[in-house]
Amino acid sequence: MPIRITGLNSGLDTESIISALVSSYSYKTNKYKKAQTKLSWKQDAWKSLNTKIYSLYKNVGNMRYTSAYSMKTASVSDSTKISVTAGGNAVNGSYSIQVTSLAKAGYLTSAKLEKTDGTAVKSDTTLGELGYDGGSSKITINGEDIEISANSKISDVVNRMKEAGVNASFDEKNGRIFVSAKKSGAANDFTITTDGLDSAKALAALGLDTANGAKRIDGSDAEIWVNGAQFTSESNTFAINGMTITANAITGTTYDPTESNAVSTTVGVDAQGIYDKVKDFLSQYNSLINEMTSLYNADSAKGYEPLTDEEKDQMSDTEVEKWEEKIKASLLRRDNTLSGVMSVMTQAMSQGVEVNGERLYLSDFGIKTMGYLNAAKNEHNAYHIDGDEDDANTSGNTDKLMAAIAEDPDKVIEFMQGLSKNLYEAVDQKMKSTTLSSIYTVYNDKEMASEYSDYTTLISKWEEKLKDQEDYYYKKFSAMETALAKLNSQTSSLSGLFGSM
Repeated sequence: MPIRITGLNSGLDTESIISALVSSYSYKTNKYKKAQTKLSWKQDAWKSLNTKIYSLYKNVGNMRYTSAYSMKTASVSDSTKISVTAGGNAVNGSYSIQVTSLAKAGYLTSAKLEKTDGTAVKSDTTLGELGYDGGSSKITINGEDIEISANSKISDVVNRMKEAGVNASFDEKNGRIFVSAKKSGAANDFTITTDGLDSAKALAALGLDTANGAKRIDGSDAEIWVNGAQFTSESNTFAINGMTITANAITGTTYDPTESNAVSTTVGVDAQGIYDKVKDFLSQYNSLINEMTSLYNADSAKGYEPLTDEEKDQMSDTEVEKWEEKIKASLLRRDNTLSGVMSVMTQAMSQGVEVNGERLYLSDFGIKTMGYLNAAKNEHNAYHIDGDEDDANTSGNTDKLMAAIAEDPDKVIEFMQGLSKNLYEAVDQKMKSTTLSSIYTVYNDKEMASEYSDYTTLISKWEEKLKDQEDYYYKKFSAMETALAKLNSQTSSLSGLFGSM
């Protein structure tokens, strides 16, 4: 790079002159930089929108299947005794349920521990201080041996019990050891055994000998009767015929054939669940179609282009932000790809679905758009449910959807499956991979990436041209300045010569 000498001798504003001389190259460079920036913003806009379209696509894909609507509800006559939830495969009908026993975990509460000297018992109290005078011995919990001696502390024994697989703790305030099984049920109960006199003495010193004041509750299973059939469980929860039944309290200690104390349970279709499923789908669709409509109908940003660093320096941060937001908001205005996606979505939603020989539409279930004249700006493609309490536009109308679900849920489900299939297949066609776009992408992401790369090459090319031109002119001006410097030096010498004569 030549030395860039400014107009020291000529007095010229070299920087400005050269800037003007290479302005066509600067313009080209900035033009492509701005175009690349705008393309980058457009890529971001499409990526964000594509994520939302793909989310809807996956949702309607699931809604094509009956399993998406397998919602059941269960009611019980006495929730203090049992609680029931119905899975999608629960059989509709009435059930009579009796609870004859609840599951319990095995539990052992020690006798109150006392030291031989009468002082308070602490966690670090040893078995010797509790009166144990035997030698080294062991007690066995769940097959795990716990070594014990007169020097063993209560805290040591409790910790080893925990390691043996039981819950164990020492309550200093009450001076008792508490031991319980990890889980309820007879099969999950714990065992404590001794193997000799010293071992028995150690157990007694710890207050865990039931013959000397310890209280033991054996682990037991829960037992319920459903429509006369007996069921047992290690816990108080039962999985029966698609229902999850939780026993909360016993209805009687033995089965009562007259079922006078039974809790009645009714399983049926969850109408509210199906309604909410439809409503949630429409909410997602509306949010997306409204955004797409707004982007397509955005105000023009004609005359606005991304700013260069120099242009930003002449504006405040707020002005720059507003300027760029104006451009970004208009990036998909009248976009043909966007128009195509919107078109297939709205057509799929307005299509009829044949159910049992009858052609049905969303409007048959009280679901329709407000139209151009009545809808808010850019919301004319959104659907509203008559009687929806959350929708001010239609909350006062008769709720035809809930009525239809209550009358014939299968009919509504079959319709929604068909509608979802139509929408899924329409969007699926837009999401297929092509030479211009990737799979699950509705816009030409491959083409945009290639175009972005081309801009990078083009910008590099014009930046090199700009640099070469600047160097060329700086070299010329440098030579001129050098020549002027010599001329000034010669003139000065001549002036000095004549001045001395």
